[in-house]
Amino acid sequence: MRGWILAIVITLAAATYQRMTGPSYPVRGHATIAGTSFPLRLARTHGGDGNQLVTIAVADTAVTGDLVWKRYPTDDPQAVTPMRREGARLVGEIPHQPQAGKVEYKVRLHRGAETVEIPAGAPIITRFKGNVPLVVLIPHIILMFCAMLYSNRAGIEVFQRKRNLPHYTLGTSTMLFVGGMILGPIVQKTAFGAWWTGVPFGYDLTDNKTLIALVFWILAAFLVKRPRLGRVAVFVAALVTLVVFAIPHSLHGSELKYNTPQTVSENLAR
Repeated sequence: MRGWILAIVITLAAATYQRMTGPSYPVRGHATIAGTSFPLRLARTHGGDGNQLVTIAVADTAVTGDLVWKRYPTDDPQAVTPMRREGARLVGEIPHQPQAGKVEYKVRLHRGAETVEIPAGAPIITRFKGNVPLVVLIPHIILMFCAMLYSNRAGIEVFQRKRNLPHYTLGTSTMLFVGGMILGPIVQKTAFGAWWTGVPFGYDLTDNKTLIALVFWILAAFLVKRPRLGRVAVFVAALVTLVVFAIPHSLHGSELKYNTPQTVSENLAR
């Protein structure tokens, strides 16, 4: 039981770190204008049809805002569009982009002569994706989480006497294959328009890290019944899996290569 508790703790910690450090995790914080502080939550991903809404919760009706954005990475001129007020918040819209299309944006707030730019440094980059059916997405997430859990449990089992390594190795390999190599490409296709963007077709880290982990677990499955070599193979596979899955999710993910620059008027017409 202690082995499972430790495995769960490690898995939850790794999953939380992966999500919170990933490029799709919302930008959170606070901003201040005219002495009034307000919370921020700015999205870095948008799924499905329609424009991406950018919302700032600032109740002061004297505060107005502009959304400053352009397609990424391009040499497009920046588009500046006024944000509309909806009660206690300002709302702007980034025009819908094709699958894997990215946009960089900032918000400029004005109150009298004072202007505040959010964020103050580099712009936020958001990525558009298709709407992934829950019937595919939920099993994919569950299987990948369970594969990570079983992988950690297998690594712990190496140091215990029961030696249930074949069971945990088979479970990890199976869930990783089904979740990552069958359901994963379906998610990738519906979200970003391509079945596979890892090697040899690209450098998508999400695809590549799944492939790397699976290769190590297949090797471990062949060696697991060998007394010493099997334990080493399982431990290395578990360690590699922990490392690669700690890499922030969607880092160096699918990215649409825009071919031609757009003028501000063309951007606004989208």
